[in-house]
Amino acid sequence: MKKIFIYVLLAAAFAACSDDSNIAVEVNKGTVEVLPEAVDGEVLVKFVPEMTDILDRTFATRAAGGVATRSGIPSTDEVLEILSAYSFERLFPVDPRTEERTREAGLHLWYKVCFDENVDLAVAMEQLSKLGEISKMQCNRRLYRVDNGRRPTFVKAAGEGVVNVASDEFCFNDPDIALQWGYINRGGYDFEQSWAKSIAGCDVGCEAAWDLCKGNASVIVGVMDEGVMWEHPDLFPNIWVNENEVYASKKDNDGNGYCGDKYGYNFATERGYISSTGSNDSGHGTHVAGTIAAVNNNGEGGGGVAGGDAANGKPGVKIMSLQIFDDAKVATVAAEARAFKYAADNGAVIMQCSWGYNSALSNVVQGFTPGPATQEEWEALYPLEKEAIDYFIENAGSPNGVIDGGIVVFASGNEFSGMSAYPGAYSKCLSVSAVAADYTPSTYTNFGVEVDFSAPGGDGDYYAVPGSKYDNGGMIYSTIVHEGKPAYGYYEGTSMACPHVSGVVALGLSYAAELRRHFTADEFVELLRETSDNIDGYFVGEKLSYYNHSSPGSYATKTLLSQYKGKMGKMVNAGKLLVAIENAGREMTLPNVYVAPGKCVVLDLAKFFVNGENIAYSASVADNNIVSVAVNGTELAVNGVTEGFTTLTVIAGDKSVTVTVTVRKGANNNGWM
Repeated sequence: MKKIFIYVLLAAAFAACSDDSNIAVEVNKGTVEVLPEAVDGEVLVKFVPEMTDILDRTFATRAAGGVATRSGIPSTDEVLEILSAYSFERLFPVDPRTEERTREAGLHLWYKVCFDENVDLAVAMEQLSKLGEISKMQCNRRLYRVDNGRRPTFVKAAGEGVVNVASDEFCFNDPDIALQWGYINRGGYDFEQSWAKSIAGCDVGCEAAWDLCKGNASVIVGVMDEGVMWEHPDLFPNIWVNENEVYASKKDNDGNGYCGDKYGYNFATERGYISSTGSNDSGHGTHVAGTIAAVNNNGEGGGGVAGGDAANGKPGVKIMSLQIFDDAKVATVAAEARAFKYAADNGAVIMQCSWGYNSALSNVVQGFTPGPATQEEWEALYPLEKEAIDYFIENAGSPNGVIDGGIVVFASGNEFSGMSAYPGAYSKCLSVSAVAADYTPSTYTNFGVEVDFSAPGGDGDYYAVPGSKYDNGGMIYSTIVHEGKPAYGYYEGTSMACPHVSGVVALGLSYAAELRRHFTADEFVELLRETSDNIDGYFVGEKLSYYNHSSPGSYATKTLLSQYKGKMGKMVNAGKLLVAIENAGREMTLPNVYVAPGKCVVLDLAKFFVNGENIAYSASVADNNIVSVAVNGTELAVNGVTEGFTTLTVIAGDKSVTVTVTVRKGANNNGWM
């Protein structure tokens, strides 16, 4: 059956779409139908595990830079010859630090085949589908962006005068913090219109949370979106930095398979240069990044949920830019999958994803083409996407860090549909719906039993006067890019609700890191659910709004609120979450150490002890013939001497901890297994 899907970025002002399907072929069965927006001359294939040795030999002997022209598998190469294939490359580059787990997840078996674009893609896939050595296959689908007509409302350039000076009732000196009602909602705002009010407390609970924690630089959030303007003055101090790399260089200094990835990576153009100023860029990625981690208390613009406390020398969480949209450059499913794996392999523990497919219940009359209707359908159509998401969820974090596993947060969608969009609707992801400043569902938000959480997303059509030139009524204020320069402005959408949830998760993990508490990803998500607020009680009566209020075609709409009950998820509450963290999870412990002879493992002891930055440390080993140790401040260096086992004792203030040290050839020198 022919299926057509649209891929959209979930903001009212910004979307990514395509009218094709991403095709997954069941090996040796059926026929292959290719729809328009697949990349011509490209197919993504996954080999069966039995082909591993042959593929490894091919790339050890023939491939330069990870690219070959043939696989080394005779039957496959016969088909590649027929297709005039010119490139055969492993989809995920080799990173020696994480290759073992890459193979355990089977991601090393995914390859991209590039062949003559004049060859019919349906014929090519039909030929490849007959090969027994290939287990999965799909087109490398394009991902497009579409401007829905509502651009962000520009307020001011960075460094210019204030919009609304924050009063002493706010704990930070950021001049525009009072505009960010999603953090602290005092109620009664008129949003310049004196037409509709807000309800005090309709926010994500930052006021109580900030009394306990304001963010921690050990927590990294991957923002998969447009490029984040890393040089924005209200973001730069909280941008993740890969210290071993030279920005945008053509050399892979740290050997992770990506060149010049100092602040993240541009997967749309396959280079380290993060772009945010193209004529087709909207500042969307910069806006969501600001909601998570704009610098707090620096006297500039607004703040972020987990943006730290600059005035007191406390940095916020770090933003890793994972760019999949770049100006007019078309992104692909392959780029998206690589971004998920890169994030897990380079330290991110939260993935912020304000995009997704259209919901299966999207209104065709309004121009939406429905997406996958069930998890089974999505998994069949997008096997690579599912495997990449699973890799992040299972491999991000550390068994010895604040969280073991990763948390993936998606926007639910903006089609006023009674079902969340995929991939957010995937049972292992968190799907986020949007509310206005009075707890009512935003007029555009998707909802449904698949939605996990709700958060402020704004609602311009609800708050603004019909025909008004103003378009910032009740919307979300954050960092943006305007005419290629850093600025501040308003957006709305489930795209804006999503980073509120990502920010709350990041703030919670920051507090856990400061308390030296450890969680599995599942444990932390469950705690997030337990501490969130049920808002079904607000879904009573009707909601009046004016669709496209700022255009001549505006018309009044009434929404029956009872339809949302049980389908908006619970409203995240950072204050309750942080209080619960104090008695949840388990205490972090110093890990057993694995090191190779002649190699060195360095551990930051401060991560394992409360107030660890201010403790004096000493260390000793039972057998100096096997390993030697040295302490420099909070850093413990463990040097492998010869193969064997011994014990290591660390004295931290008045506390003593003993662990096992294993010295053996082939140890991966990461301090734990």
